[in-house]
Amino acid sequence: MPNVAIRPYRIDIPEAQVEDLHRRLRDTRWPAPLEGTGWEDGTDLAFLKKLVDHWQHRFSWAEQQERLNRLPHFKADIDGHDIHFVHARGQGPAPFPLVLTHGWPGAFTEFERALPLLTDPARHGGSAEDAFDVVIPSLPGFGFSGPPPRTGTSARTVAGLWSTLMQALGYARFGAQGGDIGAAVGIWLAYLHPGHVAGLHLNYIPGAFRAPAGEADAPLSDEEQAFMDRRAAFMETEGAYALLQGTKPQTLAFALTDSPTGLAAWIVEKFRSWSDCGGDPERAIPMDAMLTDISLYWFGRTIDASLRMYKENRLAPPRFAPGERVRPPLGYANFPRELPTPPRRYVERVFDVRRWTAMPAGGHFAALERPAELVEDIRAFFRPLRQAER
Repeated sequence: MPNVAIRPYRIDIPEAQVEDLHRRLRDTRWPAPLEGTGWEDGTDLAFLKKLVDHWQHRFSWAEQQERLNRLPHFKADIDGHDIHFVHARGQGPAPFPLVLTHGWPGAFTEFERALPLLTDPARHGGSAEDAFDVVIPSLPGFGFSGPPPRTGTSARTVAGLWSTLMQALGYARFGAQGGDIGAAVGIWLAYLHPGHVAGLHLNYIPGAFRAPAGEADAPLSDEEQAFMDRRAAFMETEGAYALLQGTKPQTLAFALTDSPTGLAAWIVEKFRSWSDCGGDPERAIPMDAMLTDISLYWFGRTIDASLRMYKENRLAPPRFAPGERVRPPLGYANFPRELPTPPRRYVERVFDVRRWTAMPAGGHFAALERPAELVEDIRAFFRPLRQAER
């Protein structure tokens, strides 16, 4: 078992930082957009003014901090990385260990409403047999995890950190779940550490994922080619953020580190574009939840590290050659408003797909938007796997 120093952690943002945030919000210099522009050109000015006004006058960081501190927080030093994580024990006869990984522009708080459903299902209308021991780490440079100590920290690197963390917590075998960057971490975790990963559940297939095709495998079907075309169209119309973060993240980081309004504009546009909200972000994600997430990026002062993850992932994408397989079984929750998702047949070129569920509603931020539905699919996927592990 790895020798990793683990210590309790408590969130404590100094009041001076909160006051500085409010000053910067008050002194925002607003752009003067052309008449008739709106969300089609980026973040809508009227919505952002509403968000910033709420952030400054009604949103209480003290209340959010008090609530978040009710969770069991810890920190661990793993290979020079200062990793924050939540570790909640399950309430049941045999809780199954599960590591949940968030993405960008998310945080560990994505899973806050899902957490009690996973750890104490009997108290929330489920069976105690479905209880999980849940570990929710913050990616390096996200939330309260420190920035990476060196370049080269990609989702593949994080997979090794998570494997070490789970073993240090006493879990030789465990499940993994994730979306967005968390999905890439989960894929690398299952591929590189199949002896430790009992099963992988995802609600997103990374855009950089490539399954083999060509002489050593079947050519793309019409359905698979249609997916490739949808993905290309998405990058043409919505992919500017990924190209910038994946090539010149530091340039953007100067602006987002200095301006909380700019940071909010950059993040909230993704909450609207990627959620099942019908054009109104608050229909999918409450404003306080959005601002809690944005505040973590602001107070963490590591937006540069979170942006850089895109560059590191571009240099180490999850792409597989003919004959390469991810051995642990896969379950996939297919939310209708998710970013372009490959068909099951394409994913099966690499994965042992055991469950593929068409979800009734929801988008990219599944744990925020539809926590109960996501949790039920996680439970269903892991039921036969936990039986096989006994």
